[in-house]
Amino acid sequence: MQMEELARLTATYGFPMVVAFCLLVRLEKRLTELTSAINQMCNCVERMEVTKK
Repeated sequence: MQMEELARLTATYGFPMVVAFCLLVRLEKRLTELTSAINQMCNCVERMEVTKK
């Protein structure tokens, strides 16, 4: 995001709204990766339970 665009968004929507938007955009990728890691962990736990029985 360029400074001119950031300044225009801040003037239009206000500082708190722009900060919240930027944080959500940055966190989206990390949340997707975290979801994937949790799903992989669940699969591993399920496989471990099957081998114990």
